[in-house]
Amino acid sequence: MSASQPPLGPEDARAERIAQLERSTRRRVTGVQLPVALFCLAAALFLLVREGPDIAYVFARREPVTLGGEGDYHFDRLRPNVFAQVHGIPLGTAFYGVERGTRMVLVPLQDTPLLVRRPLLGTEEWVPGRRPPPPDPRPLGVRGRLLPLEDVPGFKDAAPRIHALQGLRPVDGRLWVLREGEHPGEDNGPLLIGLLLLGFAGLNAVLALRGAQALLQDRAAKRRPNLRSV
Repeated sequence: MSASQPPLGPEDARAERIAQLERSTRRRVTGVQLPVALFCLAAALFLLVREGPDIAYVFARREPVTLGGEGDYHFDRLRPNVFAQVHGIPLGTAFYGVERGTRMVLVPLQDTPLLVRRPLLGTEEWVPGRRPPPPDPRPLGVRGRLLPLEDVPGFKDAAPRIHALQGLRPVDGRLWVLREGEHPGEDNGPLLIGLLLLGFAGLNAVLALRGAQALLQDRAAKRRPNLRSV
């Protein structure tokens, strides 16, 4: 016959109850902390990747890539997310829109794959919902950020009409937008956002690691026999 275990004294019973409560609390915290931390980490990394081009442009080369002018264009130099300059003649059709609360216009340049995105001029009176006026017809020279049309927000609905426009000349099936006035390093907002997202991702990576370690320790503790000395 095996000897029966004597009942625990008041102090031992109290210590045992405290240990059980600590294990239960750790399980609840770990059960919530780990999935939340992993979700926040994934969200931060997703946003960081989405902000990647804007962050990279902060460090882009300050000397503009010259795309040429009428009769002497250099379309082999087209690259996404670079500072570039071009001179050209506007077509008679433009595409108006609103971007972050500001009225903007895309002006196609004749015999090029390029559209210039800029604010409206005083001669271009446009009200959303009304028929857009033709753009200012004067030749223009522009410096700014070069992006593929599909990467420019605010004009996605107009993309089919833009591609069908007579006078534009896509290169390898692509059209490009030169965002006037956007110079590398002038707007450090994307860099600040990137640093905040990086810090948030790092914090949640630490929390996820601690949560995983606590979960493994808790599972290991469950496998050990709960023995009391007699």
